[in-house]
Amino acid sequence: MFFKQIRRTAEKNRKGNSLYFASLVIAIVAFYTLLSLGSQDVMRFLKTVESDAVGKLLMLLPVVYGVSLFFVFFMVFFACRYHLSRRRKEFGLYLMMGMRRGRLLFMLFGETLLNSILALAAGIPIALFLTEGISLVTARIAGLGVIGHTFTFSGAAILWTIAGFVLVQFLSMAVLSVKIVTAEPGTLIRADNTERQTVSSGRKSAGLFFAGCLLLTGGYYLAVFRLRTLSFEVTVLTVVLWISGTFLMYRGLGGFLGKFIRNRRMTKTGLWTFTARQVQEHVLSQHRPLAVASLLLMAAMACVSFGVAVGSERSQDARSVDFSLFGPQEKIEETLSQKEISDLTQNSYPLYLSDVKRQYEEDMPDAFDLSEMKEALRSLRDENGTGEMIAENPGIRYVINVRSYNQIRSGLGKTAISLSDGEVAVFSSLSGAGDYGRILNGAIQKGVSIGIDGRWYRVLPELYTDNVVADRSITLSAALIVPDGLYRQLAKSSDPYCTNAQLRDSVIKKTGLMQAEQNMSELLSRTGIEYDSFLGGIGRTLFYRVASGYLTIYLGILLWLIANTVIGLKFMIGQRENIRRYEILSMIGAEGRNVAESVNRQISVYFLMVSVPALISSIFAVRAMFSGFLQIPYGTSAAGIAGLCALAMAVFAGFELLYIRIVKRNAAREIRQIEIFSRGS
Repeated sequence: MFFKQIRRTAEKNRKGNSLYFASLVIAIVAFYTLLSLGSQDVMRFLKTVESDAVGKLLMLLPVVYGVSLFFVFFMVFFACRYHLSRRRKEFGLYLMMGMRRGRLLFMLFGETLLNSILALAAGIPIALFLTEGISLVTARIAGLGVIGHTFTFSGAAILWTIAGFVLVQFLSMAVLSVKIVTAEPGTLIRADNTERQTVSSGRKSAGLFFAGCLLLTGGYYLAVFRLRTLSFEVTVLTVVLWISGTFLMYRGLGGFLGKFIRNRRMTKTGLWTFTARQVQEHVLSQHRPLAVASLLLMAAMACVSFGVAVGSERSQDARSVDFSLFGPQEKIEETLSQKEISDLTQNSYPLYLSDVKRQYEEDMPDAFDLSEMKEALRSLRDENGTGEMIAENPGIRYVINVRSYNQIRSGLGKTAISLSDGEVAVFSSLSGAGDYGRILNGAIQKGVSIGIDGRWYRVLPELYTDNVVADRSITLSAALIVPDGLYRQLAKSSDPYCTNAQLRDSVIKKTGLMQAEQNMSELLSRTGIEYDSFLGGIGRTLFYRVASGYLTIYLGILLWLIANTVIGLKFMIGQRENIRRYEILSMIGAEGRNVAESVNRQISVYFLMVSVPALISSIFAVRAMFSGFLQIPYGTSAAGIAGLCALAMAVFAGFELLYIRIVKRNAAREIRQIEIFSRGS
């Protein structure tokens, strides 16, 4: 009989408190999504080309899992607290009717166990479906779908998900259940909120509010204009100003609301004053949770926007060369002539690239006269002194034969570079390293010339960045693209640096790029020849994409769930503790429709007070993250990045409205219960 009661009570409470049960399911999905990362298609592909880096990333997952446990504990704690606060009268009646406290505790843990089993039964299939969807979409975007998707079921992820969820669920219930079973029955039955609020004077509230806004403004300024150097002192000061400013702003907000209500109450009718006073009381008694939720929501929006933009930017690398083969030219030609390899190869050509500085004596001056280039670089100073630093060491020591480079551009479908006898062009493979590409391009657009062996050559006003090898086996901060005659004059060796090869378009169309790359890699590995592949470059790009994009998006979604759970359940707990006020409104004649409308307005204003400051702060946070943690590469559209961030925030806002609607629906259910009770009495 007792176990049937546990089952019926648990079922009844699940149906009447969907917000609580949904929070449990979300916790399960969050755990499994993180823990199954290593078994997803993209990660399995990365292990074949970036095994060391992926191994280090997977070693960090336990740390992220521990942090997730910490955050999810608070989400589940607030959900359980709201769940139990709704049943305080029920527990009080049980104790008054003679139920032993130990039996009540056993009943609560029995319900917890049953709810946990059902939440796992619902959450794990959802998590499996979600991770498979993420894997398919990511593979599709990255071009890996042709490899073949396989359904993955990670037993270890399931076990750790169950262990983590049970831990946070039972720990939360243990803390809260002890308070329930040790309370007196009369205390449990009384539902009215007896918490006292400290109301500051209008002048003090105004001072706190403006002080908070001033500190936030200082934090915004430091984040945008001083955080680019990632100075430890500036970073700490920025975080302190941001946090303290948010807390002070919410601390003084209650007084502002009180003054606003006093000025408007004579012109308002109906339940306007009641609604406004309820909102003010929430701010006065819960200004700290509001500040915490706003900071969490700001961090969530910033992480998701940053992760989406970074993931998109990292996927824009152009494929210029499929394979670069190194070694004696005779061996390379013999390898490429093998039937299996030649059937996959569309064309091949030698890349002529030479280190000119190495061919000069160490005690001789540089081969190039870069005085005009250095002067142009110094004129492009920025706040970080990047132009001055580049001018000190422009790094130009290599020359590239223009004929070789034009073959690379031909494979990309770009027009060939035309150089006259007195012209050269500048190449850089570091164009994506912060402001380097922008400043270097700005310098050559000034119409500079470079001296080579006593003769001056005009530099074309365009920076060329098409990669010269398959996987950046050589990093050229800057190099000169020169005509054939000048290359033969400067290069002491007639041997090419490597031989580049491209796959047949028909093979790629038939099997897909990734599968064709893998097949070619297997054939070259059997020959023992040294080579780099575009596949390795993709692996490195995808690794950064997963590490910086996937994990920040995951962390952002988790923080969003926690922030909304805290703020939503805080409101519901406050409404439950003050339920007597709504009962009195119903008794004195207020219609249920008007009461429900009042509650909906309270929820809207309550969430707006958290969301609007968080949205404003997140804009500055994203700007700071791109300027301090990741520089936007040269040639990347800043408007496109901003658009992606705005799109991510818009999607975020859509889910926020959905969550607000869920909270309103739960609040309306309680109001309807009050209306039914009032009619019955």
